[in-house]
Amino acid sequence: MISGCVVLPAGALAVGPSGSAAQSGVIAMSNERTVTYWANPLTNAAIHTAPSGSARVLTHLHEFTEDGFPEVYIILARETVSGVVWAHVDYPGRPNGGNGWVPLDDLEIPQLDTQHLVIDLSADRATLYQSGSEIFTAEVGIGSPAAPTPTGTFWIREKFQVADDPAYGPDAFGTSAYSSLTDWPGGGVVGIHGTDQPGLIPGNPSHGCVRLRNSDIARLYRLMSVGTPVSIIN
Repeated sequence: MISGCVVLPAGALAVGPSGSAAQSGVIAMSNERTVTYWANPLTNAAIHTAPSGSARVLTHLHEFTEDGFPEVYIILARETVSGVVWAHVDYPGRPNGGNGWVPLDDLEIPQLDTQHLVIDLSADRATLYQSGSEIFTAEVGIGSPAAPTPTGTFWIREKFQVADDPAYGPDAFGTSAYSSLTDWPGGGVVGIHGTDQPGLIPGNPSHGCVRLRNSDIARLYRLMSVGTPVSIIN
């Protein structure tokens, strides 16, 4: 099994991906291709527009995804201000998330992911990279013109095995992308999952989700980690 995630020991963020020592000024943490740091929240702390407790509040950390799995936040950068280490995070939410600042102490120990999933809508194809090298590719089904799969940079928030609905195949991933209407339970979240209609792949049979043949989603499930960035392109 290939895994793109590495749990970092306490204090690991004293040195960033470039080897820079912790210091004042913004230090990049993730390029969302070969190096991506992510973490689950410890609190419901406010996410601010700037690394300051007095800056405007955008939203708050939340503990769980819509499906009840631990929520995932991407750490884009960090900055130390008046002795407080702040994390610049991507957060999920309608219409398609945002980014802001939260004290690093309000997040669990970050994990490093070296994977990157690219979903090419024009080619009806998903490709997974590990440290820049291709390790998986497969045809996909995508959203219809009336409910298109959104483009942009997102990430995997959850992965789970499907127990009781053949329409979703054996395995599924939930992403940080949202559509106007998806076939995901509860609507909104763009999922990546299997199907009981493999003959519709490749094509645009969904309400925004990305469908793979069941053999392909089972293989991707073994390979891809929570926290993996997802680029959806035309």
